Amino acid sequence: MLKVKDLHAEINGKEILKGINLEVKPGEVHAIMGPNGSGKSTLSMVLAGNPAYTVTGGSAEFNGKDLLEMLPETRSHEGLFLGFQYPVEIPGVSMVNFMRAAINAKRKYMDQPPMSATEFLKLMREKRAIVELDNKLASRSVNEGFSGGEKKRNEIFQMAMLEPKLSILDETDSGLDIDALRIVAEGVNKLKTANNATIVITHYQRLLDYIKPDVIHILYKGRIVRTAGPELALELEERGYDWIKEEVDKQDA
Repeated sequence: MLKVKDLHAEINGKEILKGINLEVKPGEVHAIMGPNGSGKSTLSMVLAGNPAYTVTGGSAEFNGKDLLEMLPETRSHEGLFLGFQYPVEIPGVSMVNFMRAAINAKRKYMDQPPMSATEFLKLMREKRAIVELDNKLASRSVNEGFSGGEKKRNEIFQMAMLEPKLSILDETDSGLDIDALRIVAEGVNKLKTANNATIVITHYQRLLDYIKPDVIHILYKGRIVRTAGPELALELEERGYDWIKEEVDKQDA
């Protein structure tokens, strides 16, 4: 599904990604962990097509197509979804209108007719239940006045509505209490199928108690320096990142 080879990227002339290699297959959940400043969020932004970042080398394929050549909206229509670490508020734009516009834009891209109002409202009810999103929140402006937990829950609701092939969740657990974390994680788990995939970016093991990854990567200094199974997260919980830093710094010396 996703094949990233020797990906390099910079922002404002500073190189952040220094040769990322990553392959994600349908049905898989990958977790990317690492200390602050290692390039985790930059990777998510580059894959989503944020124009602030410049790709300086390497390649990224999404379902056999050149991801880096696509506009951000095309990446979304092709099935890429990014859940933001800090979801923005959009005053004056209702969630209903926002989601209906997004879904119909995707349907137009796929040469499908617009979804009727009746179909859309039925779909909203079904998907809202997955993340226990209150109807009042769904009727308000996008994220306006939402708590941190409500904003993250809303991100998973949008993911449920759009049914992406690949979801990238950038520190979805940031700022969540235990109840909100459980609801968000359960939503992610319910949306998992054999035909889609998820990349979870996180600092902490606690999210991975709820979302069970198949593969864990450690990203440090702009490179993936270790890849293993779920046991790697437990080792990080016990030992922290210092041992990884020491190993990599010795190799680079």
